[in-house]
Amino acid sequence: MKKLIVYTDWWSRWNPWISWIWIYIIDENWKEIEKNYKSLWIKTNNEAEYLWAYYWIKRAIEIWCDIIELRMDSSLVINQLSWEWKIKKYELMQINKQILNLIEISWLSLIYKWIKREENKEADRLSNIAMDKNEF
Repeated sequence: MKKLIVYTDWWSRWNPWISWIWIYIIDENWKEIEKNYKSLWIKTNNEAEYLWAYYWIKRAIEIWCDIIELRMDSSLVINQLSWEWKIKKYELMQINKQILNLIEISWLSLIYKWIKREENKEADRLSNIAMDKNEF
């Protein structure tokens, strides 16, 4: 069984505005698998948080694994994906459904873990690189 740990986050100068998502994937032995970032164009912070969870769960599946531990500092996404909180916004419900569909068709186990922002330093560093480059 292969487990990947995905650290991911988003960043925008304003809300809503051009958003960047970034990722840092390691295996269970702390070996670096991938670092990457992507622009989402103009999104709200909540849409961006959900979309980066979706994109990077999808990427971890492409790398091939049995278990993904998603670590993020968004209590909104973690609590809504784990059904602790209700989803009230239609756009977020749609992304949530896409994430659940990804998990279902891949027969993947997903562990959700909220972390403090200080524990997400590599993803944060990557976001600043993406913003400074202004790549879309």
